[in-house]
Amino acid sequence: MQNAFLKVEELVDHMKEFVNNRVSAVKLQTAEKTSKIFSNIVAVTVVAAIMLLFAIMLSMGASYFLSGWIGVDYAGFLMVGGFWLLVGLVIWLTREKLLRMPIMNKMLHEMFHDEADS
Repeated sequence: MQNAFLKVEELVDHMKEFVNNRVSAVKLQTAEKTSKIFSNIVAVTVVAAIMLLFAIMLSMGASYFLSGWIGVDYAGFLMVGGFWLLVGLVIWLTREKLLRMPIMNKMLHEMFHDEADS
């Protein structure tokens, strides 16, 4: 009888150890996925900032070029500003397809991607 109690006690100890190991594994997986998502956000933000600076410089150069070519000082700036307004409107009108869905799909892929699938 006492042997049976020892076996049950040993089984309970093994179950506690299993649960603790499982909780630790879930914590590690969560930390890994969170760090991947965060590092992707930081990388995209840095690249977007650099691309924004590039677009600003390119726009200023194009504005000055168009102004000199047309001969009116402000015409190039109005044309480039109108171009960016058009780009902004297209992005706004197609934001669901161009922005929301790809971002959501990427985040879901990062969260639920299993290394065994690779």
